[in-house]
Parts: sequence; structure tokens; C-alpha cells
Amino acid sequence: MPEHFKNQEFLPLKIAVLTVSDSRTEDSDTSGRLLVERAEAAGHRVMAKRIVPDDIYRLRAVFSEWIADPEIQVVLSTGGTGVTGRDSTPEAVAPLLDKPLEGFGELFRSFSLEEIGTSTLQSRALGGLANGTFIFCLPGSSGACRTAWDRILLAQLDSRTQPCNFAQLMPRLLER
Repeated sequence: MPEHFKNQEFLPLKIAVLTVSDSRTEDSDTSGRLLVERAEAAGHRVMAKRIVPDDIYRLRAVFSEWIADPEIQVVLSTGGTGVTGRDSTPEAVAPLLDKPLEGFGELFRSFSLEEIGTSTLQSRALGGLANGTFIFCLPGSSGACRTAWDRILLAQLDSRTQPCNFAQLMPRLLER
């Protein structure tokens, strides 16, 4: 066990996974499946999983439903973060955020630079908070989801990660 996990209690989080795609099905959704598998292997509970076409208003409806659901603490989405005409996840999510986490996208692109070079500029990955729910929007490739989970989210969603993590902040997110 890594040093930063010692003497801490693990608190499983309740996670929803959204795949943004006009063409993927449950059988072909490798990225959504990867996120579900990684989250469950880490000890979290996946409460919901959906595939929704890349339509800004349909996406906002699902994100809004999950943001309003007290049983969902984290939303992970995959897809729709590129720069083509159909890529609309950031436009759907940004107006819903109470607090953007600019560092998430910056850190993700930093790690991606090591893996895919300057092509990382095409990613508009983002993170933020809405109604006490963490939201992380990832690119649609399995490689990008693996990078985001393994190099950022695994540790930040684990209540044992020191010196701090997103999970430990959950009780305080709705403070006024």
C-alpha cells in the first residue's frame, strides 16, 4: 500500500457514467465500460450509466438530472470534448457549473502531452462542481479515459490520498 494511503479509511463514492456518442452502443462503448470498471475496481459504486447522443440539450438534461440527485456524488462523462461541429459536451456542462476546476483540464492535457504530443490541444476536457457534485468531462477515447482515471481521478476520488483529495471535501461542498 502506498505511503499516502496508510491509516486512512476508504469512503466509496457514488458515481454516474455518461458516454456522449451518436454511434456507440452498450456493446461498443469501450470508454464508458473502462470508467465503470476502474471506478468499481477502486471500490466506488456506479449508480447509473447512460449513452446519450451529442446534443447539447439532451446532455444538459442528463447532467442536470444527476446533479440534482443526492445519490450521485460524481459524474464522469466520456466523449464530445473535441473541436468538431458535433462536439458539445463543454458547452452543455459549463453553464451548469457552480465552480469550474480549471486545473483538471490543464493537468489532463499535461499528461496527454506525454502520450499523444501536441494533439492534446484538441481536447477540451474539463472538471467542475455543480450542486455539490463533481463533474469530469473526458475525451471519448479509451486511452484518454485511462489517463484521466489512472493519473488523476483514482487518487483524487480516494479519501485516503494525502495531503488532500476531492472525496474529503464532499461534506463541505454545499457550505454557505
